[in-house]
This record gives sequence, structure tokens and C-alpha cells, in this order.
Amino acid sequence: MDDVDRAILNRIQSDFPIAARPYLSIAREFGLSENELLARLRRLKKRGFIRRIGGNFVPEKLGFVSTLCAARVPAEHVDAFAEVVNRYAGVTHNYQRDNDFNIWFTFIAPSMDEISRNLESISRETGVPTILNLPATKVFKIRAHFKL
Repeated sequence: MDDVDRAILNRIQSDFPIAARPYLSIAREFGLSENELLARLRRLKKRGFIRRIGGNFVPEKLGFVSTLCAARVPAEHVDAFAEVVNRYAGVTHNYQRDNDFNIWFTFIAPSMDEISRNLESISRETGVPTILNLPATKVFKIRAHFKL
């Protein structure tokens, strides 16, 4: 990763341009062609520096609900459980923790009833009986921007 890559990563973390060709707009800031910028981003993604590029929305303002879920999954079933959970379109994060509740994921859906039905379905399919549904009572949003 060179200094230009670092600058690009700093630039795209926040305030992504809303434009017909946002990558061209960013490329011009760095004196690059759009194709050069896209090649750098592909390389950074392939090397694991970028997980995804996309918008973050406030679910409630769009008529959705969100929740944090936690499950107790036997170590030998973690990968299979994660694979099932990841098939659900409303799952935005899924990660393993060193805890009795070792798999945590966030779920967004049009209603809490839909989330509950999906959690029951996940439980039936995986044989994991305990999946906690932990909706927030108050959200404290921070801006995460990492200077590279």
C-alpha cells in the first residue's frame, strides 16, 4: 500500500460523493483516471484492506427495525451457523466473540415480527436453541473514521 492508496482510503471512508460517476470525481481529486482509481480499489479489496463500499442508512427512518442478536453455538458448528445466518438479506454484520454467546450479528427487517420469525427459522435449521434478540432502547451513533 502506498501513500496514494492511504489517501484514497481516508477519502472514501466518509462523505462519499453523490454523483453520476463518484469514482471519477474521487479520481480527479488525486490526479488519477477513473480506471486507475478503480484498479487501486480492486487491488485493496483483493488484499483485504476494503471489505465493502456502500451506503449506511438509518433503518428507522426508512421504516425498518434493527436488532443485535447473540447465539450460543458449539465451536464445531460455528462455520455452519454463520453460513445459515449470512443467507438472510437483513443481516449486516456477523462475528465471533470469545464469550458463552460466541456469535453476534445485526439484523434489519421491516418489522420485529419478521426478525423473530427469521430467528426461529435459524434456530430450527441450525439446532441452536438460544438466540438472543437484543433491540436497542437508545442509539448512540458515532462517526468511525480511521486516519491512515
